[in-house]
Amino acid sequence: MAEPEPPSVAALSLASTATEPVKKAGATEQEINPWDVQAAVDEEGNVQQFDYTAISKKWATKLIDDALLQRFERVTGHKPHRWLRRGLFFSHRDLELILDMYERGEDFLLYTGRGPSSDSMHIGHTIPFEFTKYLQDVFDVPLVIMLTDDEKFLFKENLKQHEVYEFSRDNAKDIISLGFDVKKTFMFIDSEFFTSGFNRHFSLNTTEFEKLITNNQVRGAFGFDGSTNIGSNAFAAKQCVAAFASSYPFIFGEEQTSYFRSKKLAAVPCLIPCAIDQDPYFRLVRENCSRMDQPSPKPALIHSKFLTALQGAGGKMSASNPNSAIFMADTEKQIKNKINKHAFSGGQETLELHQKHGGNPDIDVPYQYLTYFEDDDEKLEKFAKDYRAGTMLTGDMKKECIAMMTAYTKKFQEARTKVTDETLEEFLRPRKLEWKGNPNPTKKPVVESKAGEGAGEASATGEDGKPLTKNQMKKLAKAAELEKKKREKEEAAKAKA
Repeated sequence: MAEPEPPSVAALSLASTATEPVKKAGATEQEINPWDVQAAVDEEGNVQQFDYTAISKKWATKLIDDALLQRFERVTGHKPHRWLRRGLFFSHRDLELILDMYERGEDFLLYTGRGPSSDSMHIGHTIPFEFTKYLQDVFDVPLVIMLTDDEKFLFKENLKQHEVYEFSRDNAKDIISLGFDVKKTFMFIDSEFFTSGFNRHFSLNTTEFEKLITNNQVRGAFGFDGSTNIGSNAFAAKQCVAAFASSYPFIFGEEQTSYFRSKKLAAVPCLIPCAIDQDPYFRLVRENCSRMDQPSPKPALIHSKFLTALQGAGGKMSASNPNSAIFMADTEKQIKNKINKHAFSGGQETLELHQKHGGNPDIDVPYQYLTYFEDDDEKLEKFAKDYRAGTMLTGDMKKECIAMMTAYTKKFQEARTKVTDETLEEFLRPRKLEWKGNPNPTKKPVVESKAGEGAGEASATGEDGKPLTKNQMKKLAKAAELEKKKREKEEAAKAKA
């Protein structure tokens, strides 16, 4: 039975509905969309942690469970990333279908993006890209990375076009520093690509998709109103069709100057790793992709949680608030200062109380950061156990976090110095990509069966389950006969020896 789709984005709202309980005065629900992420506040004014189970239920996504992780490892031959094992990437849409395709040896497109609002990314920004690189390494498939300088210009009143373009180039170098393979990665900055001459099919897809979605759908998905500029309304279609393989024929070595888009490429699925706040875009795609002239399958998604702001529950790192985040360009001194002064602690108010009652790692920001960056599961579990027991102090936890964050940013900064303008231009160059996919796909055997009651000859089905033609069966029989003669010849040679 097919999984139910979420409510139509035309009617979807994160505000209270008539079926939800009435909140007390002063209480607010969590607000999550691509441009506004706010945690819930209770009636006493306390900021709450994000309720990811609730948003998954409201948006009808599926939680990633142990069974899916076991299948992931079985199909790919790779241990699931620590972020999958620890539930930091917690939700998905149709990941099991991507595993089915990979198992059969079929290609799919990886797609992710970044909206640059500053000249340096913070560690929260690196999470989806680190995870995407892991997926690229595991699946060995083509990847598209979209840098939406136009989006940030449209949504940020204080940004100028030339500023956000420069941010895009700086952020692109940051992303490259994480180790992506240039042979199978195409990266583009919207304002460049859309005027490059290689965007014809992307633009055709955009125009067609714009015709399929209404203002009401966009408003329902993103909370726009009458004061929203028309560019913001129109941008949604661009990010949506970026998930269509047919938008990039050159990646697959296909003709990109033709007016007609490729039906074959339109059928290539897409997997999108992203933070949960980006899901509204791709619900629009999933609702409308089958209505395209060249229909595409619904894109699959893997959703991440937000990396908590230094100040703790209910916030996420923000480039606009330097004290909420550790930036990839921060020095060791800056990192130490931010964690010691601004990182919310789950410890007790005094040493005596902490040793007596222990701390709470679930709300301790330094510990939360370690869950992202400490690969050793046993070491991490010991930190939590000792912290709860009061034998590991707040200062000890912060010290571990400072060491981990410093090592991570230093490694990044060393790689960043090696990314030149020439390196960037190669990633930005529209070209055919190279990938291998699954080296050991599972092949369905040819199955012979009687054609019917009283039939004198057998019928057969191929790997796709469809009946073979007489000509195909003759070729199979001939190949089998040749193989049989070859074996007999080899056995005769062995007998003589």
